[in-house]
Amino acid sequence: MEAAGARTRAAARRRDRRLRAPPTLKEQRDPQPGVRLPQRRTEEDQEEAVFREVVSFTPDPLPVRYYDKDTTKPISFYLSSLEELLAWTPDVEDSFNVALGPPECRQPPLSSRRPRTLMCHDMMGGYLDDKFIQGSAAQSPYSFYHWQYIDIFVYFSHHTVTIPPVGWTNAAHRHGVCVLGTFITEWKEGERLCEAFLAGDERSYRAVAHQLVLIAQFFRFDGWLINIENSLSLAAVGNVPHFLRYLTTQLHQQVPRGLVLWYDSVVSSGQLTWQDELNEHNRVFFDSCDGFFTNYNWREEHLERMLGQAGERLADVYVGVDVFARVSVVGGRFDTDKSLELIRKHGFSAALFAPGWVYECLEKGDFFQNQDKFWSLLERYLPTHSICSLPFVTSFCLGMGTRRVCYGQEEAVGPWYHLSAQEIQPLFGEHRLQGDGRGWVKMHCCLADAWNGGSSLVIRGLIPPEVGNVAVRLFSLQVPVPPKIFLSMVYKLEGPSAVGVALELTTGDAGSCHVGGISALSETSSRRSPRPLRVPPTKLAKWVGRCSQQLSGGWVQRCYEVNLRGCLLQALFVNFSRPPGSQEEENFICRLGEIQKETVEAFTTTETERRDLQFTGAPARRAAGAAGPGTLGARRAREEAPPNRPHSQLQEPPHLAGTRAAYETSKRSPGCLSFTCRPQSPAAELSPRPLGTGGGCRALFRQDVRRTGTTLPALSLTLPLRKCTWIRTFQVAEREVVLHSGAAQTQVPGWQGPHLKTWLERTDCGPVRQTG
Repeated sequence: MEAAGARTRAAARRRDRRLRAPPTLKEQRDPQPGVRLPQRRTEEDQEEAVFREVVSFTPDPLPVRYYDKDTTKPISFYLSSLEELLAWTPDVEDSFNVALGPPECRQPPLSSRRPRTLMCHDMMGGYLDDKFIQGSAAQSPYSFYHWQYIDIFVYFSHHTVTIPPVGWTNAAHRHGVCVLGTFITEWKEGERLCEAFLAGDERSYRAVAHQLVLIAQFFRFDGWLINIENSLSLAAVGNVPHFLRYLTTQLHQQVPRGLVLWYDSVVSSGQLTWQDELNEHNRVFFDSCDGFFTNYNWREEHLERMLGQAGERLADVYVGVDVFARVSVVGGRFDTDKSLELIRKHGFSAALFAPGWVYECLEKGDFFQNQDKFWSLLERYLPTHSICSLPFVTSFCLGMGTRRVCYGQEEAVGPWYHLSAQEIQPLFGEHRLQGDGRGWVKMHCCLADAWNGGSSLVIRGLIPPEVGNVAVRLFSLQVPVPPKIFLSMVYKLEGPSAVGVALELTTGDAGSCHVGGISALSETSSRRSPRPLRVPPTKLAKWVGRCSQQLSGGWVQRCYEVNLRGCLLQALFVNFSRPPGSQEEENFICRLGEIQKETVEAFTTTETERRDLQFTGAPARRAAGAAGPGTLGARRAREEAPPNRPHSQLQEPPHLAGTRAAYETSKRSPGCLSFTCRPQSPAAELSPRPLGTGGGCRALFRQDVRRTGTTLPALSLTLPLRKCTWIRTFQVAEREVVLHSGAAQTQVPGWQGPHLKTWLERTDCGPVRQTG
C-alpha cells in the first residue's frame, strides 16, 4: 500500500506540474524570493511520457503483397491479373525489391553476335526461399553459381507478371548477366486477358507495355519474356506485333541494354500451335522484338530450316532445351550436352529450361556434386564472358552457409540463405595435364569453412613427378590496367602438403605490353619500382601489414605489386608448385578465402574526392550500384563516405568501439524515431523506438545485405518514412552509420558490420518484431 501511495503522490505531482501555468517572462527575469521555478522534467518523467505516447498508436495491417504472412518478413512478389498490373504504381514498400544497379561490365557485351546461353529458372512454381529479401534460414536451398557460362537469366513462374526476386537480380548483375521477368497468359483466363488489352485500339496494349517497362525500370531488371500460351482472336493476334514493337522500343529507351523475347507458342493466325522452330508462321513476332525462344521438341532438321529464316540474327534465336527431358526432346538431364552440340553446330543461341532439375529430382545431399557435373558436361559448348573492370574482390561466398564468418572469425552458427550476398564466382571445373593425364586440378565450392561469408573455394590437385607446377584459371578478364596494381590472396593449405601457392596473370597485346616487375609485398620487402607517394597511404599500409602473416583460422594472406605498361589482363590463375627438392607426386588441398585486385587510386583517394560519394535517399542506391557491388572500391565507398550535412541538427558521431556506452538522439517534432546505440563487446545493438505523437508518422523497417566484398551480413539499413524528418549520425566499431532524412525515404547505406542486431517497434504499422 505504501508503494502504491508513493506512485499516486508522484503521479499527482506530475499532474500538478502539467496543469501549473508556465512562468511569465517577467517572473523568469525577476523571481520572487523563496519561489522555485519549474525545472526540466527528470529523465524518468520523459521516459514515462514516451511510454504513454507509444501505447496510443493503433496498428495498421501489413500490406499482404509485400510481407510473408507467417513471418512478416518482406518478400518479393508477383502480379496475378491484368487489373493488378494496370493499377500498380511504385510505393515505398516496393523499394525493398529494387536491385542494386545494372549488370556489371562484361566482355564481350550481350550485343555481340556471339551465340548466347539463356537460363530459364522454373522451380516448383517459383518464389520459394528466394522470395525473402532479407534472407532466410533455409536448410538446403537451391543455389546457382556457374554465372560465367550464361548471358541471360529468366525468372519463370505461371503468375501473370513474374517480377524476379531482387536476390537473383543482384547476383546475376554482379556477374554481368542480364535478368528478365515473365509476362504469361494461359488457358481460358489467358484468352480473356488478351482480348481485354490486345483486341481493342492501341491505347490498351500501350498501357500494358508502359506498365511492364515501368516495372522493369523501377526494380532494375532488364526486360521480359513474353509467353502467350492461349489462342487469340484475329483482332488480338493482329495487334501482337504492334504490342511487341512498342514494348521493345520503350524498353530500349528506359532500360539500357534491355531485352524483349518472344516464346514460340501462338502463330500469326491466332492458333496455339507450338512450332519448335522459327518459320513463316511466327516470323512476324521475331521481327518485332529482340529474340525468339523456341519450343523444345525440335530435331536437327528444324535447326537447318531456321538458318534461312534467321538470316544474320542467328544469335537472336534461342533454341529451347528442356532439361527435364519431357515428351520427345534431344538430350536433357545429364545428356543435355547432346542438345548443345547440335545447337552450336548451327550457330544458334541456347535456352536451358529448368536446369534446377539437379536439385528437384536428385538427392539434395549430393546437390553440389550433381550441379558441378551437369555444367561440366556442357562446358565446351558454353563460351564464357570476362570481367572488365577494376578494382575487384571476392571471397567466393555463395550467398548461403551453415555459419557466418568475418575475416576468419566465426560470428554465428546456423543455416542462412541470402542471394544478394553471393559474390563473384570463378570458372569451376576439372582440368588435366596433357599427356598421360596424371596431373590434375579440380575446383569446387565448400560450406565447411570460410574466410569471409559462408563458403570458400576448394582446389584439389596432383603434381606428377615430371612436372614442376600446375595452374588453374580462376577468372577470365578483359581489363586494360593502370601502370600499377596490387593483388592479394587469402588461402590455407590443408593436410601435410608443402606446395607453393601463388597468383599468376596472363596479359594480351604482347607487342606493347611491358611487365616492369611483380614483387611480393610485406612490411619489410623492397619494391622494384618507385612508390607513387613518398609515404604509403594509410589504407595501403594497413593492407600490406597483414601480408605474409598467419591470420585467424590458419589463413595466410599473400600480396603482390605489379607494374605494367600498355597491358590488357586476360586471366587470373592460381599456381601450385612442388616443394624444393621434392621428386615425388604431390597431392594438395588448398582453400581460397579471398582474391583482390586493386588499383593505386583505391588506396590514395583523398578526403575531398571521397566527399563526392554521398549516399542519401534514392540516389544512394544508384551510387552503390555504380560503384560495383563486387568491388573493394564500393565497399570502401560505403564504409568511408562522409555524411551530407544539410541541417544543423546533425551531430558528430561518438566513438563507441569496444566500450560500454550509450548514445541516444531524438527529434520529437515532427519526427517519430529515437535510436539508441548500446555497444557491448563483441556486439552492438541498434534499437529504434517511437517517440512521436502520431501525425501520420509511419516507419517501415528492413535490413538488406549490400554485399561488397566484406563479410556477411554486410548490412545496409533502409527506413522509409512518411511525414517524418530526422537526421542523426553515430559510429560503432569504427563503422560509420549515417541516418539521413527525406520526405519519403531514409537510408543508412554505410553500415557494414557483422554484429548488428536491430529491433523495430512499429508505431502505427504493426506489432513489435525483431529483424536482426
